[in-house]
Amino acid sequence: MSVTRDMVATYRGPHRVVARLLSMGQREDRALVYLMAGCGVVFIAQWPRLAREAHLTGQELNALLGGTLLAWLFIAPLLLYILSFMSHLILRAVGRRQTSYGARVALFWALLAASPLMLLHGLIAGFIGPGAGLSAVGLIWLILFLWFWISGLLQAGKVDA
Repeated sequence: MSVTRDMVATYRGPHRVVARLLSMGQREDRALVYLMAGCGVVFIAQWPRLAREAHLTGQELNALLGGTLLAWLFIAPLLLYILSFMSHLILRAVGRRQTSYGARVALFWALLAASPLMLLHGLIAGFIGPGAGLSAVGLIWLILFLWFWISGLLQAGKVDA
């Protein structure tokens, strides 16, 4: 399946998509692509908010974009690798049998699959600004991201066992 079809299928059953991704074999390059694509989409989602902030405060837009680029495409991937390893260690400590690769795919896929809502969040932040709509979309994104991630972790424990 294509990545976009897998993303749509994740909203119906994240465990099935993660099982299919893990059944394709352990490929670290594939996991890295999921991570970088997710971080890239989140970076792009920040553009409207940063443009609004630059306009309202008089800051230089390029400086804001550069800082956000550094944060999402260089620092966030490192932190997400650490988070996936920590989740793997915690699950192993409670008796779940899974590999670190399964934990990485679950987290990185959850970020990529939930990233379209980050685009909506960025548009609302840029065009409407802070308010109930922005908070609601942010909360929906968080709930979906956690659902995708936890479902993926549980499925990774079944597949990797």
